Parts: sequence; structure tokens; C-alpha cells
Amino acid sequence: MPGGDGPTRAEIDAFQTAARDLIGVALRSLDVLAGEVSLPQFRMLLVLRELGRCPSSHAAQALGLGPSSVTRLADRLHASGHLARGTDAHHRGVVTLELTALGSRLVDEVLDWRHHEFARILARLEPAERAATAAGLRAFHQVVGDGYAADLHGPVPL
Repeated sequence: MPGGDGPTRAEIDAFQTAARDLIGVALRSLDVLAGEVSLPQFRMLLVLRELGRCPSSHAAQALGLGPSSVTRLADRLHASGHLARGTDAHHRGVVTLELTALGSRLVDEVLDWRHHEFARILARLEPAERAATAAGLRAFHQVVGDGYAADLHGPVPL
């Protein structure tokens, strides 16, 4: 096993605390939504930001939802002006989804809030602590990998 002995209880507890802290920042960032869209609707907006214009079936797969659930989410987001529907020029039966400027702006506001909040929090650490923490998180992600949450329905936006 790399690193010798297994992790200590204190090391595991530190990661449990870090998970709770990071989830807390993600959840607090949703206050920016101010009820404009629901959490499931915001998840869809995040997925569409990542995928770009795509067939609704791709959005459904990324979210781990059935087509009817995506249709209901898309109906609400289309009505509120956050999402645009279209068709595929090669396959008329395919409904495409993409963010509107309003939807994109809302996602950007949430992600900007997170950026500023992380900057505020990290500024309270000494530069060497920040660097070590960032290096540790990069190493952790390298071990976990991008595919770790893939069976949790693609991107797991919060």
C-alpha cells in the first residue's frame, strides 16, 4: 500500500470534516438562487453549462433521470427563460436543450460566489498552509480520479 500503514482515525476525521466544509460552501452558494430556480433545476443548468447544447437524452443521462423528469425540468426552465429548446437539424425528433443568457448568468453568479468565498476562507491560511492544502487536495483527486462519482449520474453538481 503506498504510504505504508493505512490512514489514521485522525486523518480520516480530517477528511470527513473537509467534506462537510466543502459541501457547506456548495450549499451556501445556492442562496444566490434566491428561489429563482430549485436545486434540481440548478443541477440541470450546471449540466447544460458543462455539456453545451445537447439532446435532452444526454442531459437526462448526465443527471441520471428519466426523459419525463428532464422534460418537466426543461418545461419550467424554459418558461422562466433559463433554458432554450431546439431541434437537431439532422434528426427532427430530437429535442435539444441549452442555456440562455439568463441561465448562464445565474450559474456564473453561483460559481462566482463560490470563488469569492473560497478566496475569503483561504486568505485566512498562511501561504505555506494554502499551498500544502492545495497540493494535498490535488493528490487526493489524483487518487480518487474524475470517474469516482461517474456512477452517481455524471456530473454531481451542487
